[in-house]
Amino acid sequence: MKGNSFLPVTLAEVKERGWAEVDFVYVCGDAYVDHPSFGAAIITRMLESLGFNVAFLAQPDYKSIRDFKRFGKPRLGFLVSAGNIDSMVAHYSVAKRKRSYDYYSPGGKFGLRPDRATDVYCRLIREAYPDSAIIVGGLEASLRRFAHYDYWSDKVIESLLVSSGADILTYGMGENIIKKIAQLLDKGVPVSKIRDVRGTVWLGERGDKIHYDYLGEWDFEKLRTDKEYYAKAFAVQYKNQDSVYGKALVEYYGDKMLVQNPPMPPLEREELDAIYDLPYMRSYHPSYEKMGGVPAIEEVQFSLTHNRGCFGGCNFCALAFHQGRSVRSRSIESVVEEARLLTEMPNFKGYINDVGGPTANFRYPACEKQLKSGVCPDKKCLAPEPCKNLKADHSEYIELLSRIESLPKIKKVFIRSGIRYDYLNADKSPSGNAFFKKLVKDHVSGQLKVAPEHCSGNVLALMGKPDFKIYEKFKDRYFELTKSFGKEQYLVPYLMSSHPGSTLSDAVKLAEFIKRWNYNPEQVQDFYPTPGTASTVMFYTELNPFTMKPVYVPKTAEEKRMQRALLQCADPKNADLVRTALRKCHREDLIGYDKKCLVKPSYQDRVNEAKSKRASSQKQRKNPRTTNKKQGKRRY
Repeated sequence: MKGNSFLPVTLAEVKERGWAEVDFVYVCGDAYVDHPSFGAAIITRMLESLGFNVAFLAQPDYKSIRDFKRFGKPRLGFLVSAGNIDSMVAHYSVAKRKRSYDYYSPGGKFGLRPDRATDVYCRLIREAYPDSAIIVGGLEASLRRFAHYDYWSDKVIESLLVSSGADILTYGMGENIIKKIAQLLDKGVPVSKIRDVRGTVWLGERGDKIHYDYLGEWDFEKLRTDKEYYAKAFAVQYKNQDSVYGKALVEYYGDKMLVQNPPMPPLEREELDAIYDLPYMRSYHPSYEKMGGVPAIEEVQFSLTHNRGCFGGCNFCALAFHQGRSVRSRSIESVVEEARLLTEMPNFKGYINDVGGPTANFRYPACEKQLKSGVCPDKKCLAPEPCKNLKADHSEYIELLSRIESLPKIKKVFIRSGIRYDYLNADKSPSGNAFFKKLVKDHVSGQLKVAPEHCSGNVLALMGKPDFKIYEKFKDRYFELTKSFGKEQYLVPYLMSSHPGSTLSDAVKLAEFIKRWNYNPEQVQDFYPTPGTASTVMFYTELNPFTMKPVYVPKTAEEKRMQRALLQCADPKNADLVRTALRKCHREDLIGYDKKCLVKPSYQDRVNEAKSKRASSQKQRKNPRTTNKKQGKRRY
């Protein structure tokens, strides 16, 4: 391993390094895991490589300022992140019930970070050191950089930069952004003067100079009260997240002006290679060992990330707002070298768990045009059908996988990140067929997970997903290849209930497909309205922000339970809900014993049916002069 120590987490460790002071204190809502799957590790190691002294403050006590003074006042400032995921998502289920387990905390212990962690940490830092620079970043800050609908309070709330009181907010992939900010601070530029760095959001006075062409000028008071105004604002924001043509965007908060500068260009191959070549320890801090370690490391410790960005553009996914739609990837040599490092770890068992990223089988932008002109602002690359300019090619991914497989000590390489089956179907070159065969033969661990999400055309269109027939084509080919290789492998489709646009009838339709597949999903994702997605805007406004057409939204707890139950209709616990849903949709034909039926009649249904038959029989005996229609004659 290249690295031989973690960053200092105590003042004693700072002094052991001979540092008179630290340049930055990185405050994180997650436990300290020094692995490149964790954004905090990447940013801190990158700053270290530039010669800055960085101390790590993981999950500080948020009930006092004591922990925030652990290292003294940093020379250049505090870097604050809630962690790998939004703190509210980490704490609450879609039903707004508090979770009991935290994958990013030692031993999975819950409660080691506060709700709205970034805000809380920034307020405590301000109390401890009122004049220290505070730069916020990470997923929570990135997706809450504008006024946004907050599902947990059920209202539009202000930008996190406003609520936190930080000096600068960074969004998207932060390496080059933080590098630029750190270098300016190191040169003595006051944090209040740093207003021209791409990938940042700053707060000033109305009329302050904006360094880029800009759009918007939305007023927060109207954003939080006018749903149509809010939906239109989101559409403009979404379409200006490309580094090639994106404009600056402006919101007003009383006398204050919030400005998002255009995005920072994505890291190119050489830059990504350098980032993943940094000396990570690839594990959690040893202080967590006695607490059971950090559960989140288990899936990623022996996984490899080879790309960033996703041109899939699903409306319920925040990737477009965070990593962006322009794909970049690491060189084959870089990924293979990281795989070799993994084989040298003492607990390596011979298996690479994943070679993926946001979408496993993307290596390049969707088309050559994107490199010069950016992604198309008004259409998607894969939905409703692949763009005629799409360049689908799996040849380099095949080479990457083959090179990793050839390393000594490696027994098997799996792919567990999402495979875009529509992109695979679109690859008509020899590489498409070759990759499909290799995927099924060499890289499936018993079951392959893919994400059709739904079968209803209307719901899929609102999701930004392709037509369902594309999934069925993929499914048929997958099982055909599985059979040809003499394997027993399964396909696990990710399904989503209660997405905007999904009616109860749509859920019934999906349940019928599940029944025909003979598939009993153990887990179904109920749509979760998280910040930064078009689907969340639909949920709140009941409008499609890109067309401004009305959207049906299942919001009541009862309907959401019924939609979820329909997708798990084989579970006896759901039987009553399924029967209720089917009656509401006038689909009583699906209640019974026929092969097509989703659920059997209830005990009371059977009792009532028996009573009805007895009453009919008794009535017939009392009035024997009835016509036997079946035989076409009178019976005496």
